[in-house]
Amino acid sequence: MAWGSVQAYPRAILHIDGDAFFAACEVAKDPALRGRPVITGKERGIVSAATYEAKARGVTRGMTLSEVKKVCPDAVILPSDYETYSLFSNRMYAIVRRYTPAVEEYSIDECFADLTGLRRSLRLSYPQMAERIKLELDSELGMTFSLGLSATKTLAKIGSKWKKPSGLTLIPLSAAESYLKQLSVEKVWGIGPNTTAFLNKHGVRTAADFAKRDETWVRGQLSKPFYETWRELRGEVVFELDAIGRESYQSISKTKTFTPPSTDPAFVLSQLSKNIENACIKARRWNLVTSQVAFFLKTQDLKYYGYELALSHPTNVPQDVLKVVSEYFRKVFKKNTQYRATGITLLKLAENQSPQLDLFGAVEATGKIQRVLESVDAISERYGKHAVFLGSSFQAMTHTAHLGDRGDTAKRVTDLFKGETRRQRLAIPMLGEVK
Repeated sequence: MAWGSVQAYPRAILHIDGDAFFAACEVAKDPALRGRPVITGKERGIVSAATYEAKARGVTRGMTLSEVKKVCPDAVILPSDYETYSLFSNRMYAIVRRYTPAVEEYSIDECFADLTGLRRSLRLSYPQMAERIKLELDSELGMTFSLGLSATKTLAKIGSKWKKPSGLTLIPLSAAESYLKQLSVEKVWGIGPNTTAFLNKHGVRTAADFAKRDETWVRGQLSKPFYETWRELRGEVVFELDAIGRESYQSISKTKTFTPPSTDPAFVLSQLSKNIENACIKARRWNLVTSQVAFFLKTQDLKYYGYELALSHPTNVPQDVLKVVSEYFRKVFKKNTQYRATGITLLKLAENQSPQLDLFGAVEATGKIQRVLESVDAISERYGKHAVFLGSSFQAMTHTAHLGDRGDTAKRVTDLFKGETRRQRLAIPMLGEVK
């Protein structure tokens, strides 16, 4: 059986996984860092991501920066730059969509693609498509990706993890068992430590052991998600690609930690105001309004205090939310108490429809502000998020969330030419046509 044939891939599912993605984005921005042990997460005080050069020196994700300096004194430690990472991520999706519109944006550094039925139109076999996609991702983004091609999402994900970094692993159905024999069951996507312990007790130690188990036993001993994983390991497509993506939200949350902790009510409220602005920006982007919110203040000793509040009318205007929250903020905030984080959640989200006017004109006032915010959102789209913001958010917007070494910001943000936006600094084209 040819490895690119229909029999080998009754469905051709490709999983793409960015190698050390956040750190790799930093290297792609600054080629002078190539070959050096680069780490992101300076603002958090722990490792968010590390290049393979750093990993080879003993650096692991979640390690404190003080530990990093012991095992890798010459590490390049950078603050995270999530806007950059999201732009690289969007470019990754665009490149894959040159070959197929059926792309599931699984996470910022991962996606699935369904290549089934495209051999004739692209005049390529499925392995050749995978090779071309990998070549274009690696060369155009300046980093490496690991890919897995197989008949199901679960098998494809096994393939992308098989040879890291920069691997391309083909797992046709005829060869699946040989791969599963070499894979411990805890490394199967979706199987956690508790399920692994249970399976081990019943003699299931490899993915092949699990795939060979009798269906009656699997359905009787395990819940539905694990039964579905069992079917996928046997080559049956159960987990279809979500190529549409999220269509709405039931709630939207925004939180922010800052260091050092603060006892200043104006500063803490400003941080909360910024969270509210961010949450409302996202609600407007999805054409949603909220009728109930919850906010919290987090103390330095990790205790949470807050309220859940009903709004007089559905809204996505930050001024409306802030007006209600500010009143209760004064009840929550305690003098001489150190606070380290704030958070807001927009609850009971619904589609923004024509509102019913109220007796006191609050709904009409909100409508006027919403029209102003349409212009504000357009300005932000062109010049960057928070090009215009509320006065109540001033301290949060003009002070870094972290002081000292942890307060460093990405050079992309600070080293701009006159008139240049933060996104233009990256010089990453975002368009990708389908071939």
